[in-house]
Amino acid sequence: MKRARVACFGSVHEAVEKEGRLELLDGRAVSGDEVIWLPPIEPRTAFVLALNYSDHAGELAFQAPEEPLVFLKGPNTFIGHNAQTRRPSDVTYMHYECELAVVIGKKAKNVPREHAYDYVKGYTIANDYAFRDYLENYYRPNLRVKNRDTSTPIGPWIVDAADIEDPMNLKLRTYVNGELKQEGTTQDMIFDIPYLIEYLSSFMTLDENDILLTGTPKGTVGVVEGDEVITEIEGIGQLKNTVVGDRVFSIKEKSAAYT
Repeated sequence: MKRARVACFGSVHEAVEKEGRLELLDGRAVSGDEVIWLPPIEPRTAFVLALNYSDHAGELAFQAPEEPLVFLKGPNTFIGHNAQTRRPSDVTYMHYECELAVVIGKKAKNVPREHAYDYVKGYTIANDYAFRDYLENYYRPNLRVKNRDTSTPIGPWIVDAADIEDPMNLKLRTYVNGELKQEGTTQDMIFDIPYLIEYLSSFMTLDENDILLTGTPKGTVGVVEGDEVITEIEGIGQLKNTVVGDRVFSIKEKSAAYT
């Protein structure tokens, strides 16, 4: 089943996909263009993998890591389907990253890899934009690279874990203004999902709605103001996002200052 969170009729609703429409839990049905799409879950801690595809590491002329390179992402970064991501005026190189996002379904501690999937609620799509001007070290991305407001569209759906037969065999694609720019498969992850759950839960407790962003394959290219970016993962759907400039957000910020 595909589930979503949307805003409409003056409140926030959980919904499921039914015959191409959104069915709210109160029984009303709406189309996707009648709502504001929110992240499909309210994210808790987000664990993000750097250089988890060998082809992407090679693309950056870096050796593939021997153990997971993990950093954290704040909830301020997450936005929903059809939303806008800010491209700061001083940035010369900003690029998308199509990533399979794994949503934890229950408290997990010291989980062996053979039982790891028992702790997965479902899967969604994340587009984890990077602002490479601020990068100091590929192995340790700093806050300004990966924790900027609006920098991580996620959704539109969370697909139940039971409905994804093999999450380690899904195609990923990214389109910029309708042109295919990135293509890969989750088969090429260096550290697979069971390994990551075992690794993280070996020294900390994972909780429901924690998210694992599992990295991106090669094919990341720069985007500019006005670009429409669609990240797609087989069996989950398409996540659409638009890149906008400082001017759009400056208007919003000025309005907020006077309220």
